[in-house]
Amino acid sequence: MSQPRFFSDTYVEETRFGFWFLRSHTWQHHVLRVAINDLHRLFDGELPQAPVLLDVGCGQGRSFKHLAQVFKPGKLLGADADPHSLELSKAEAVNLGLSVELRGCDCADLQFADASVDVLFCHQTFHHLVEQEKALAEFWRVLKPGGYLLFAESTEAYIDTWVIRWLFRHPMHVQRSAAEYLQMLRGQGFEFSDKNVSYPYLWWSRSSDFGLLERFGLRKPPPVGEREETLVNVVARKPLDPA
Repeated sequence: MSQPRFFSDTYVEETRFGFWFLRSHTWQHHVLRVAINDLHRLFDGELPQAPVLLDVGCGQGRSFKHLAQVFKPGKLLGADADPHSLELSKAEAVNLGLSVELRGCDCADLQFADASVDVLFCHQTFHHLVEQEKALAEFWRVLKPGGYLLFAESTEAYIDTWVIRWLFRHPMHVQRSAAEYLQMLRGQGFEFSDKNVSYPYLWWSRSSDFGLLERFGLRKPPPVGEREETLVNVVARKPLDPA
């Protein structure tokens, strides 16, 4: 089992396997694309027009194509703490013909001005962060009043399964349930209702059997409220007059 390329005081980076997986067709089309489309669906109003959109923890830039297609940003920004990932993000942007402003910084210390971002996209990044409260406060700081946080995360119920612990590395002491993530967002001041939240029940998030029993008709998937959620997607808004 490969070890992470390095550890930081603020986050735990992917293993070599994880780094490879994030470059795969499966990740881009069956994870990223699905999450971005779901977050788009969770908006209960009109999308911001030509927004300044920041992808935090942009990794290898695999989200850029889908974010550009779905949200049509006037300005696309990316941030990641890993220099090698930023180089790959730069190459991805060039390959796609997109203009993306990239900055090397940690989520707990974003190098962007106060109230400078309309939409902040955080996909499968938060569970790598040690300083989650600081990161969320930074998301709040850089978002404009009325701006949106697109938050998509795996929960402790998924991160703490045998296959994920075997293939990946995460700071286990900060992992949270879906309810705890929602509480954390509200505690920061973000606003959202039940219609802005979804609990995807995808095969890749069920590492005990990868949904095979349901796929073969041997078991029906339990409904929301009767299962331990492995994923949570939220479109949360910073109020126009934040406290």
